[in-house]
Amino acid sequence: MAIDWIGFSYAATLALGGVLGYTRKGSIVSLIAGLFFGALAGYGAYCVTCDPRDVKISLYAAFILATVMGIRYRRSRKLMPAGMIAFLSVVMILRLILSLL
Repeated sequence: MAIDWIGFSYAATLALGGVLGYTRKGSIVSLIAGLFFGALAGYGAYCVTCDPRDVKISLYAAFILATVMGIRYRRSRKLMPAGMIAFLSVVMILRLILSLL
């Protein structure tokens, strides 16, 4: 059983981003969303670790984040955090889809 280090790193990045958004800007929404999606992505990475074909949770979390943050990036043109999270989420989607092939 191979551990999904990339998935766990993605989850940690999301959670850390939420904490940083809270500490720097005082945004409770960033804290809640970051911790929620970090936990969801972490659970998804755990599922992929147990069964490499069980990518549903990870795929849903990455798809939602890619969509929402992609829209935010398109509106604001700010690379941080919207552009970076949208990019990382698209990379995760591609990685998960390619792992099924």
